Amino acid sequence: MISIGGFSATAFAVDKVYQAQVKKTIIVGGDYNYPPFEFIDKNGEPAGYNVDLTYAIASVMGVNVDIRLGLWDEARAGFDRGEIDIMQGIITTAQRQKKYSFGPSHSSIYQSLFGRVDGPKFESFDSLRGSQIIVQRDGLMHELLRRLELDLQLILVDTHADALRLLSSGKHDFAAAANLPGLYLTKELGLSNLETVHSRFEPQPYGYAVLKGNELLLEQFTQGMAILKNTGRQQQIYQQWFGAPEAWPWKNIGLITASISVLLLLISIGVVAWNKALRKKVDRRTAELAQQQLQLLHADKMASLGVLVSGVAHEINNPCGILTLNFPLLREVFEQSDEIFDFYQEHHGEFMLAGVDYDRLKTVLPETLEDMHNASRRIKAIVDDLTHFISKEESTIDFDPQLDLNQLVQTTVRLMSKTIEKSTSHFYTDYEQNLPTFEANGQRIEQVIVNLLLNACQALTLPSQSIKIKTRFDRTNQAIIFTIEDTGIGIDPVNLSRITDPFYTSKRSQGGTGLGLSVSAGIIRDHQGGLEFKSTLGQGTQVSLSLPIKQGSL
Repeated sequence: MISIGGFSATAFAVDKVYQAQVKKTIIVGGDYNYPPFEFIDKNGEPAGYNVDLTYAIASVMGVNVDIRLGLWDEARAGFDRGEIDIMQGIITTAQRQKKYSFGPSHSSIYQSLFGRVDGPKFESFDSLRGSQIIVQRDGLMHELLRRLELDLQLILVDTHADALRLLSSGKHDFAAAANLPGLYLTKELGLSNLETVHSRFEPQPYGYAVLKGNELLLEQFTQGMAILKNTGRQQQIYQQWFGAPEAWPWKNIGLITASISVLLLLISIGVVAWNKALRKKVDRRTAELAQQQLQLLHADKMASLGVLVSGVAHEINNPCGILTLNFPLLREVFEQSDEIFDFYQEHHGEFMLAGVDYDRLKTVLPETLEDMHNASRRIKAIVDDLTHFISKEESTIDFDPQLDLNQLVQTTVRLMSKTIEKSTSHFYTDYEQNLPTFEANGQRIEQVIVNLLLNACQALTLPSQSIKIKTRFDRTNQAIIFTIEDTGIGIDPVNLSRITDPFYTSKRSQGGTGLGLSVSAGIIRDHQGGLEFKSTLGQGTQVSLSLPIKQGSL
């Protein structure tokens, strides 16, 4: 339990209900065995990312909290009875929203299906019919699986650890668990005979929740979370538990910036005083003062961007952590099993893996691994683009002198095929043949195409709406053109001129940062190209990207 006093009476004078809430001890509930998010450590104390986050929020908001971790179904029951004021880690679902109010998510949870290496294989959900699946009682996967009409036999246990131990001992067919806690526990418990057999579930928002009618308490925790994000404290807690790459020392940079600002202000005052006595130097000193003011504004901008980058880094690290855990394993499996599979095929004939003929899999799997590698590189490119916003120095770009636009677009479409299939049933392509090659940085151009295609998918509200992409060569201007057109919601004419402004977004409630089109526009400017937007509200949007086939001096 943590108790922090000394909060300002003025800050709470407006709302007496809010004051009463601050003075009482807030009971916070959670799961005692859900590492690394929340668990009881070897000393019998609450620990984990959620726990440290709750203590930090309590500190900045000046409230008392008592964190109680127990069996998940018992914690849920106590929460429903009002014995627990707020849950610090619970997944948002439409069913749960009927009873609970949820704050902004602080994490995303990916669900997985685990199996034994020598056990039954997962080929599709239909192949699970009649299977025995171990699952945590009253957890998300318990809710999802019992809605499936597959005649499943659900074996209910108290914790993810119980489910994985039972499966590892040879009991039942599969275990359903959250991906990161599942991987964490298999490693901690030494369950080497388990593997992830399916992990393509949609990510679920995970954060704080209260019973309906207790939204004032939820607002306190939401405000506390916002403070932690803006100060970089949440990112520090995330690094501690998930091993994210060390972030830039924005706090130190902020102190340096403040010192420079004070120094510049003193210089400005000295210049003004000096100019009163030295009229002949007015023009020169005025120009110096203007330059110093620009530097001060730039320093303030960098400090603000530092706060933004700290928050965005958390959102990037979440999916990046999944790639980091899974990609090396897949690559190692492929490299070590190739000869074994070939030997088996030679002596036993053609066979199937994951529902695919082995001959075809030998071709498809390397492409899949390469796509995963490209995805990792793209995440790194996003982080690099964020740092470019706070750098005074011009970045250098490595250009490939012979890039094929059709190949770049086709690769992007393949990488985003799942997103496209979920967004529209009418996707059309028109590639002009024999396009000339062009000089550019392929990774950055591919990043722009991904962003434009993702925006088009997000603009659609019905699968019957369409997306069309086209490539062509503009011989007059010696430029290649990529065009993407959707029949989605369109853009208000008032906002059309602002869509490439840094941090402007119409999707902030969905987690948008407003950096995508701004970064894309900067990349195209670096390539001496252009982006043109045409849109009609309610009818759709067309974006044209043009790039010269030969770069001039940059």
